[in-house]
Amino acid sequence: MTAGENIGIGNVEQVNNEPAVIQAAEQGQADTIISQLSDEYQTLLGRHFDGGTDLSGGEWQKIAVSSAFMRDAEILILDEPTAALDAESEYTLFQRFNMLTQGVTTLLISHRFSTVRMADRILVIDEGKILEEGTHEQLMNKGGRYATLYRMQSEKYK
Repeated sequence: MTAGENIGIGNVEQVNNEPAVIQAAEQGQADTIISQLSDEYQTLLGRHFDGGTDLSGGEWQKIAVSSAFMRDAEILILDEPTAALDAESEYTLFQRFNMLTQGVTTLLISHRFSTVRMADRILVIDEGKILEEGTHEQLMNKGGRYATLYRMQSEKYK
C-alpha cells in the first residue's frame, strides 16, 4: 500500500479522503517522513515490492499511530505505541495522545514506566494474572512489584 493508504486504512471508509489522511499524518508525526518520500503520500511502502520504499521501525510506528488518528473509535488498543521512537518524538506524540484518547477507553500496553505513569488506572500483569492495580501514586505507595520496577527503570536517569 502507499503511505497514504497505510494511514487511511485506519478508517477504511475514509481511506481516500486526502485531507483526513494528511491531518492524521500530522497528528501522528508521519508528515515529515512522508514529505521526504519520492512520491509523498503516493509512495509505495515496503521493501518487498518493486519500487517500494522501506522505513525504519520508528518511521513505521509513526505511520501506524497516524492510522489510529483516522479512527473515531470508542475503544483504542495501543501496544507499545512508542517503543521505536526517540525521546523527543515520544514526548510530542504523548502530548497529542490526549487529543486522540479524549472520551475514548484506551488500553495502553507498555513496559516503559514513563508511558504507563500517565494512565488513569495501571494494571501490573505477570504470567496472565493481575498482581496490582491503581494509579501511579497508589502503586508507588504500595511498594510492590510496580514500585520496584519503576525505581529500577528510573534509577538509570539519576
